Amino acid sequence: MSERYTSTAKALHWLMAVLFFGLLALGFYMHDLPLSPEKLKLYSWHKWAGVTAFLLVWVRLFWRLTHRPPALPASMPRTLQFAAHAGHFLLYALMFAIPLSGWLMSSAKGFQTVWFGVLPIPDLLTKNKELGDLLQTVHMSLNLLFVATIVGHVGAALKHHFIDKDDILTRMLPVHSREN
Repeated sequence: MSERYTSTAKALHWLMAVLFFGLLALGFYMHDLPLSPEKLKLYSWHKWAGVTAFLLVWVRLFWRLTHRPPALPASMPRTLQFAAHAGHFLLYALMFAIPLSGWLMSSAKGFQTVWFGVLPIPDLLTKNKELGDLLQTVHMSLNLLFVATIVGHVGAALKHHFIDKDDILTRMLPVHSREN
C-alpha cells in the first residue's frame, strides 16, 4: 500500500476544500442580506456551486472506495484511529447531507435550482413554507456542524505535523516532501 495519497485524491481533496470554504463563506455572507437582485444572484451562485459540490462528492467517494488511502501510523492509539475514521465519515456524510438539505429547502420554499442558469434541477418536494423554514434550520445546523468538523480535521492534521511529527499532513499536501 502506498504511503501517499494519489494525485487524484489530493486534487479532489483540495478542490472540494476550496469549493466548500467558498460555499460556507458565501452562505454565511448572503444569509442576512436584504432581498435584492444582488442577493438573488448570490443565492443562484451558491446553489450552482452546491450542485457542483454534490456531484463532486460522488466522484470523490467513488475514488475513495476504489483507491485505498495510506494507513494511519502504527504508533497511533486505536482510540485516535477510530476518531480519525469517524471524523472522515462525518465529513463525507456532511458533504452529502448539506447540498441535499439545501436542495430540499429550495424545493420546499418554491425556488427551483437551475444549474448555471441552463439545466433545471427537479424539485424534490412541493412548496411548503413550514417545511422550507424547518429545512433552512437543518441546512444551517448541518453547516455549523461541518465548520466544527473541519476545525477538528485541520486541528488534528496540524497536531500530527507539529506535535507528533509524522507525515499525516504532508502526504495530503499538493507537493509532498520526503524530508518531513
